[in-house]
Parts: sequence; C-alpha cells; structure tokens
Amino acid sequence: MSELLLVIGGTRSGKSRYALERARHAGGDAVTYIATARPGDPELDVRIAGHRKYRPASWRTIDAAPELADTISSVPQRDVLLLDSITLWLSASLDEPAEEVATNLERAIDAMRARRTLSIVVSDEVGLGIVPVTPAGREFRDRLGLSAQRLAGEADEVVMLIAGLPLTLKPR
Repeated sequence: MSELLLVIGGTRSGKSRYALERARHAGGDAVTYIATARPGDPELDVRIAGHRKYRPASWRTIDAAPELADTISSVPQRDVLLLDSITLWLSASLDEPAEEVATNLERAIDAMRARRTLSIVVSDEVGLGIVPVTPAGREFRDRLGLSAQRLAGEADEVVMLIAGLPLTLKPR
C-alpha cells in the first residue's frame, strides 16, 4: 500500500507549488503529473501555462479522464503520482449524479492505494469562503467539501497551505 498525501488550501495559497516540491523530493524525475484543467478559457490557459513552467520537463504529464481511477491506474508504478487538482476534476463532473461521482472518487482512492509509491492530491478548500449565491455553486462547494473529507480521512498525511505556509493537519 502506498502513501497518500492531501494538500489543501485556498486560491493562490501555494498548494500546487508545495505539492510540486514534495513530488520532486520524493520522485526526482520519476513523477507523473495528472492534469485536470481543461484548456479553452483565456484566464485558465494562463494559469495552466504557469503550472507547466514549474514542472520539470522530465516529468510525464497526462490529462485526467472522467473515470479518474483509469487515469491513475495508467501511471507507471515506479512514478510518484501528482494529481492537481481534484477541484477541477470534480467541477467537470457536476452534471453527473452525486452518487456516481462519489463512487468514481472511491475507485480513484482505491487505485492510489494499490500503487507502490507516493500519491499526492491537491484540492482547493472552498468551505471557508462565502456561501455561493447559486444552487450550482452550493452543490459544487458541498461536493468538494465531502470529497475533501473523504480524501483527508483516507490520507496518511494532510497539509493545508495558508499564505504560502504549510500547516500540517494530519501528520504521517
């Protein structure tokens, strides 16, 4: 059974950069980055380019499929797995029934647990902000919060980033 690390934090908290450093330290050049952002929105495209800039060229990058467990299972066993982020993967599945998404997440957790190396999952923390005005916004916030609880419960270590500073919530 491999180790699972959840890195959680707000927007621009430093969570992705922290996760990159942990992956680099644990895997060196043997890291597979699972990207969940979908290009097409100009602002998001700039963010994607910024994330790419910080990743070593030697790392393998693959796009997350809707069936996240299948994507995870395709990562070589020797590689550290870095999934950035569960937030964007979840947002792409908002049209799916909540139970189906939860089952998909459980399969993804099982796939990470079946690995021999470290898996790092990045997630936004959206429960500390304002209550969304729309029903869709509230549904997304609730699904992400429940997903984060599930991942944190399963994780061997949970680190929250606040203003670029890591705060260990669940030590290994």
